[in-house]
Amino acid sequence: MTQRGSLVVISGFSGVGKGTGVNHILDRYEQYAVSVSCTTRAPREGEQEGISYFFTDQETFENMIREDALIEHACYCGNYYGTPRAYVEKKLSEGVDVILEIEIQGAMQIRRQYPDALLIFLLPPDADALLARLQGRG
Repeated sequence: MTQRGSLVVISGFSGVGKGTGVNHILDRYEQYAVSVSCTTRAPREGEQEGISYFFTDQETFENMIREDALIEHACYCGNYYGTPRAYVEKKLSEGVDVILEIEIQGAMQIRRQYPDALLIFLLPPDADALLARLQGRG
């Protein structure tokens, strides 16, 4: 019997470097899979469907919420973000450790559903560094 994988949540404010942290983990360890989130926001330059996010409309996203097809979801800056349940559960049952790169609201939902999940909260070195990063994004 395969041992169930672990769920790891990387969370923090927008622009704090969650993606950079996840990439460092993936570069060093092979046993992790990263879940791709769904969002209702428009793609940014360079983002690809199914790799960066699953881009969808608000009606479809709200149906996913009603159907319990997401393990977490949040509304941030007027757009929905959420993690599809099927992929995460499949990987965990296969013994793969799954990383979620999500905002704070979603991390708290994960804590309630998956009490054994490891939650990591990233902070910027200071407010000026975070502000500079966000301004650089436009």
